[in-house]
Amino acid sequence: MSKRIADMLADRGTRKLLVPFFTVGYPTFKRSLDLVRAAVDEGADMVELGMPFSDPMADGPQIQFSSQVALKNDTTLKSVLKAVSDLRQTINVPLILMGYVNPIVAYSEKRFLADAANAGADGLIIPDLPVDEAKSFKSVADSHGLSTIFLVSPTSNKERVEQIDGLSTDFVYAVTVTGVTGSGRKFGRETDDYLKRLKQTLRQPYVAGFGVSSAESACRLTRYADGVVIGSKLIGLIREAKSSREAVSRVAGFLRTIRRAI
Repeated sequence: MSKRIADMLADRGTRKLLVPFFTVGYPTFKRSLDLVRAAVDEGADMVELGMPFSDPMADGPQIQFSSQVALKNDTTLKSVLKAVSDLRQTINVPLILMGYVNPIVAYSEKRFLADAANAGADGLIIPDLPVDEAKSFKSVADSHGLSTIFLVSPTSNKERVEQIDGLSTDFVYAVTVTGVTGSGRKFGRETDDYLKRLKQTLRQPYVAGFGVSSAESACRLTRYADGVVIGSKLIGLIREAKSSREAVSRVAGFLRTIRRAI
C-alpha cells in the first residue's frame, strides 16, 4: 500500500507543488516516459499520466490531439500500466493516473484498480466520475491504497466543495475555469477570489490547473493554491519541437523555469 503522496505532502514544508501532465504514448510510448523522467529531474513533485481516450470531454485541443496520437500508436490501459511499472524502476515520485470512466469500466473497475496499484500507481483523477457516483470506485481504490482525487470548479458551491474535500484522498484538484483545459488563459481577481475561498474552505491541500502557461500564471495561482498542474502548455512545446530530443529539452527548460518561480 503506497504512502508516496502522503509522505511527499508531509515532507514538502512550504514548497509549492509542481505537477506536470503527460499523455502516455505521446509522441511515442518511449518518449512519453523520457519526458516524465526529465520532469522529475527538474523538480516535479508528482506527475499526472494521461490515459488516452477518444472522447476526453474535460480536455482542450492540445491534450485531445495528444490522446488521438497516442491512440493511433495503439496505447491502451495496459500500455499505461506498463508505463507506470517501467517508470517505477527509476523514479519514486507519486504517479497519478488521469482519465475517463468508460475505458476503466470496459477493462473492469476492480481489476484495473488492482493492476494499477500493483504497477506502482499512487492515485487517480477521473473527471467524469462525480463524487455522488464514486462510492464503489473509491472503496475499491482505498482497499488498494490508491488515492482518489476529485475536482472542484468555480461553479462548485460551499457544500459541494466540502463534500469533495471529504471524499478526496490526500489532496483536491481545483479547476481554475469553467470549460476545458488549455494554456494561455488570463487569471484575474475573480480567480484570486475563488482560490482564496478554497483555501479557507478546504481542509486538504489543493493544486490548481487548467490554463497554466507561464511562470507568471503559476506564481499567481500559487499565492493560494498549494501547487500547479501544467498539461496543455507542455503538449504544445512537444508539438512545436522539431525532434524528440528537442521536445525533451523544451519541456525540461520550461519546467525548470516554473520550479524556480514558485
